[in-house]
Amino acid sequence: MIENKVIIILGPTGVGKTEVSILIAKSLKTEIISADSMQIYKGMDIGTAKPTKTQLSQVKHHMISSVEPSELYSVGRYIQEVKQVINKLHKEGKIPIIVGGTGLYIKAMTKGLFIAPKADLELRKKLKELEQKKPGILYKKLKKLDPEKSKELFPTDLKRIIRSLEVIINTKKPISLLQKNYTLALPYQFIKIGLKRKRLELYKIIEDRVEKMFQQGLVNEVKTLLKKNPSEVCLQAIGYKEVIKYLKGEISLEETKKIIKQATKRYAKRQFTWFKKEDNVQWVDITGIYNPKDIFDKLIKETDLKFFI
Repeated sequence: MIENKVIIILGPTGVGKTEVSILIAKSLKTEIISADSMQIYKGMDIGTAKPTKTQLSQVKHHMISSVEPSELYSVGRYIQEVKQVINKLHKEGKIPIIVGGTGLYIKAMTKGLFIAPKADLELRKKLKELEQKKPGILYKKLKKLDPEKSKELFPTDLKRIIRSLEVIINTKKPISLLQKNYTLALPYQFIKIGLKRKRLELYKIIEDRVEKMFQQGLVNEVKTLLKKNPSEVCLQAIGYKEVIKYLKGEISLEETKKIIKQATKRYAKRQFTWFKKEDNVQWVDITGIYNPKDIFDKLIKETDLKFFI
């Protein structure tokens, strides 16, 4: 019985999700749904490591390049849209494969998400200005107003700190309480498979990937993106905000690459920390394995995929 089942392939950036997920989708004669908060935007291809045109032609992908960079896109909207795709694939007798590294998107699917107030752009602007004047002040405020929520966030995760404070100020309630009271997971049976590598190996892959991005034309991609009136979310994406500084002459090209590599490694570490909170993930260590077919074979051997393929 495949009804109601959804396979999730998760793991940190650079671990090797894209290639093996395509092999799995081909074997199951199904389609892939991206769970990446940046790959959803058009024109952000190189810096977000989207699947290549060849890969996209091999298996149909959803939730990739479907939103203009000028749009404000929320996790709530993602859940509404992803539910439609999952239901469509189930009706066609297919098991959807969710692939991604955005922990919030996966948590929203598997554990649920509260319906938050709409964005208060004016308040966000004031909070951002306050942080610029007194770095660290917003995290201190969050610790005071909602200690439980502050434990979930890094002091440097300014975007989510601001959003948390915005909700608290506008609802007069701790966001952690709201999230507990208004969560509802999507009504599917999730088979969660996590990919991991030893840290030094993953970091080497990340460093090589960043170099490749510049060879592929990341700088020109950012120049083109800036002409499309991108939202603040897009401008703050790893790889893009650093290249913008380079284009302004604030840092050299080598410094840009170095900062992006460091930021991506930190992000990978945060992703893994986040995913460890997910229940029932079947973790597979693929350290030393680079051939997608070999990774595929290991997943079939060590996870519940063996029951479907």
